[in-house]
Amino acid sequence: MSHGIDWLSRFLATVSVTGRLEIRCSYGAPWNVTYVDSPPGEMPYHLVIRGTAVLEPPPGGEATTLTAGDIVLMPHGGAHVLRDGSGQPPGPVHERDTLNVLLSENDGDGERLEMLCGRFVIAPPHDRWLRHYLPSTLVVRAGKTGAQGELSASGRLSRLVSIMREESTDEGLGGYALLNSLSSALFALVLRASSEAEAPPAGLLALAGHPRLAPAISAMFSDPAHAWTLPELAALTNMSRATFMRRFQEGLGRSANEFLQDIRMSLAANDLKHPGRATEVVAEAAGYQSVSAFRRVFTERIGMTPGAWRRQFTAGGQSA
Repeated sequence: MSHGIDWLSRFLATVSVTGRLEIRCSYGAPWNVTYVDSPPGEMPYHLVIRGTAVLEPPPGGEATTLTAGDIVLMPHGGAHVLRDGSGQPPGPVHERDTLNVLLSENDGDGERLEMLCGRFVIAPPHDRWLRHYLPSTLVVRAGKTGAQGELSASGRLSRLVSIMREESTDEGLGGYALLNSLSSALFALVLRASSEAEAPPAGLLALAGHPRLAPAISAMFSDPAHAWTLPELAALTNMSRATFMRRFQEGLGRSANEFLQDIRMSLAANDLKHPGRATEVVAEAAGYQSVSAFRRVFTERIGMTPGAWRRQFTAGGQSA
């Protein structure tokens, strides 16, 4: 039986995000943790379990106070600082290995903080989605379940974080694998919760959560090979062509055509990893009848030809 698949599920299947929980922090104020820029495609995340923390995001962002249940992602991997609110210089930190995570502690006797920290990893060329379509800092107030209570994405996030905390301390069999799997689920739920928020963050999450623009987003994800025209997409949103173009550009910072090409090229990049898939077949699956046109767009978007991309994944492979 065929069934529909939502845009977020298709997005996650395309970009293949993996996650891992790395550190469990247990601090007494004063404390301070400084994070440098992450490598491309890596997104640090922090889960505040107990206490409060002040987030100082990359330059240009405003400091934010996080409380128990809050989650912060850094989709662009920018340098940032987490600290207590006392303003006092922090003391030394002691680290020791536990079965599944690194435990980081200090000797501070002020307000206690318990926090889980890890990172999501998304391989190229899909890491460009983080830079182009997600904000540099993404905060979800997971402790506030909202009108739907535990049925909301925020309510489910709270339960997921509780399980992650238990697994990080229990040292049970299979805990490392479970924590990594739960981290990947965390990413999906964070994006869902952000898109359902009263004021979604600017970019893809706001557009996908817009009641009128969402059908166009879903249609492009569901059938990227279709030769979508602006009148077709505008009709899905019950807008005029001009209004649709303006609102899409304003909301995403890119045109609908650019967005569609990014979806197509991400899918094509995945297909080209399989040596048995001829470039002609990949081009057609991405919506191109002309292989030369496909090569041109792929090279512009990915920064290398389809053949050069394929050779990275096939030992001794030939140019496509």
